[in-house]
Amino acid sequence: MNVLVLCPHFAPDLAPTGEVMTQIAAQLVSRGHRLHVVTSLPWYVHHAIEPGWEGEVVRHEDTEWGRITRVHPFPTDKANIPARALGFAGFTGLSGLGALLTRSRPDAVLAMSPPLTLGAAGWAAARAHRVPFVFNIQDVFPDVAVELGAITDRRVIAVAEWLERETYLRADAVTVLSDDLRDNVAAKVAGRRGAAGDPSKVRVIPNFIDTTWIRPMERENEYRREHGLVGKRVVMYAGNVGFSQSLDLVLAAASHLAHDPDVVFVINGGGSARPSLEKAAAGMSNVRFVDMAPKERLPEVAAAADLHVVPLKAGLARSSVPSKLYTILAAGRPVVASVDPGTEVARTVESAGAGLAVPPDDPEAFTKAVSRLVQEPDAARRMGEAGRWFVERWASPAAVAEAYEALFAELAVSSRGGRSRRRGLA
Repeated sequence: MNVLVLCPHFAPDLAPTGEVMTQIAAQLVSRGHRLHVVTSLPWYVHHAIEPGWEGEVVRHEDTEWGRITRVHPFPTDKANIPARALGFAGFTGLSGLGALLTRSRPDAVLAMSPPLTLGAAGWAAARAHRVPFVFNIQDVFPDVAVELGAITDRRVIAVAEWLERETYLRADAVTVLSDDLRDNVAAKVAGRRGAAGDPSKVRVIPNFIDTTWIRPMERENEYRREHGLVGKRVVMYAGNVGFSQSLDLVLAAASHLAHDPDVVFVINGGGSARPSLEKAAAGMSNVRFVDMAPKERLPEVAAAADLHVVPLKAGLARSSVPSKLYTILAAGRPVVASVDPGTEVARTVESAGAGLAVPPDDPEAFTKAVSRLVQEPDAARRMGEAGRWFVERWASPAAVAEAYEALFAELAVSSRGGRSRRRGLA
């Protein structure tokens, strides 16, 4: 089967969604499929085109398994919503053109959101090639942006909601990461335009982690030596330092534990919220800011922590499942998640026994949970082991690739049947 894939990031870009799609692609290739991946030039780490990739608007790479087409992402400041919207439009337009001009006719199209607009490009390509369209949702937009207050104009929200709903309806299947997201999307299409609004088209296919690459490793590693962390109890946040994360909770916990010289809080990553967070942490000797490490060092970074934290603002855990959660569990490290109760993140942490889940935006509860696991290393170690066991059993790349393969095959049969019926009526 030939699969046309549209995604915002792909290796060597370091975005978590890029890692997800890269591994899905690798698994599909290992199962004998050919791919044409349309994606962006690498830009995630510094929100600027990476050195060595500048100077081209479109770049093609031929591989043993197909082709990669990389287009300019028009990177902008995340806080500048109008500029970001224009950037998405430019990237979507170039991606759509690359998808339409693919050298070989695909058997299916898979597009990833965000950005939501990439779904329109995926649908247009699928329609042009007369093949099924699968829309993969990592974060539900505009729900997340509205929850954050990033979008407040009701007209803009209405347009975004219309585009979201229309893309869902036009997709032959919509894949989401959790039961929460399935219920969210299904409610938006139910009862609209007959079969197009069938809630059963929304399928749960979770993200996954490469458990052979990310695995329990020695804590006292080179990352610790580089950053003066040897012998310390390290509490780490690793990922995008943006406005979706309640990283003020990390500072609150650090302030509470400032009396203990052996405990250090590490914020590993960059993003639009980092300058203000660094300003707020000025004078806190137990807080370290570290730039995002190269992708190949991710297992080392994950292993360097004694405890990881995943703090999401209220409401956001209903609209997304951070892929970093699976990385933490695979590394055999415990996690404190500050998220909405009853959501997929909270359920995963609790059912796996991999850490503690506390309500969002609650400094007291978060600090209490962090303090407990810092002060009870044996309990923290057992939680890390339980998390590792969980991902080994439930979050394998092969299982996810198999689910997509089965979905493509199912839709291909349905598509052929529909074309046959239409010819019979002609």
